[in-house]
Amino acid sequence: ENLPVIVTTGQAEVKRAPDRAWVAINAESRSKDPKEAQRMNVAAMEAVVAKLKGMNLGEDAIRTTAYELHPEFDYVEGKQILRGYVARNSIEVRIDEIARVGDVLGVAVGSGATSVGGLRFGLKDRDAAEREALRLAVADARSRADAAAAGAGVQVSRIQRIEEQRVGGPEPPRPMMRQMAMVESAAGDAPPISPGTIEIRSIVTLTVQIR
Repeated sequence: ENLPVIVTTGQAEVKRAPDRAWVAINAESRSKDPKEAQRMNVAAMEAVVAKLKGMNLGEDAIRTTAYELHPEFDYVEGKQILRGYVARNSIEVRIDEIARVGDVLGVAVGSGATSVGGLRFGLKDRDAAEREALRLAVADARSRADAAAAGAGVQVSRIQRIEEQRVGGPEPPRPMMRQMAMVESAAGDAPPISPGTIEIRSIVTLTVQIR
């Protein structure tokens, strides 16, 4: 039985202040000897991690994201000449208090990191914000269906289908990089951080039967 229907789309956006952040911290070491480059790199990152652990950020706040060792070459008159080796270690640090982001960056740079970047913000309870956006989007779609039915001189009899359109994802990293050579301030100086707001959108398609 093909009953008459109305199909509407509802949208909603929920804005929240971020309460969690992640930052990428890198240490690079160079040497003619690959083992020496590795040794220097391990020592540099161990110093950084020790300082960060001293900040009581949480048991699982620090994770290694990459480790690599590779040769570097110079090109002289078209010939490839081995310059040496570079060891690079990258960690990601989760910070559960936004107010401490600047302190973490300052400590990392002051304890031997060669660069910090990839700063991104998030929500501890993103699911709750997504559910709220979904609820509001469905309410928006229903009100549009009621308005359309009223304009046509009919009434909504029952909801036939609700389809959620997944939008968005995790917050993208903010473009931010502090090279050691660029840091002229004293170690531990905290750079100003402006987290802004996180916007979570929901879009739904609602199909209702009318009478």
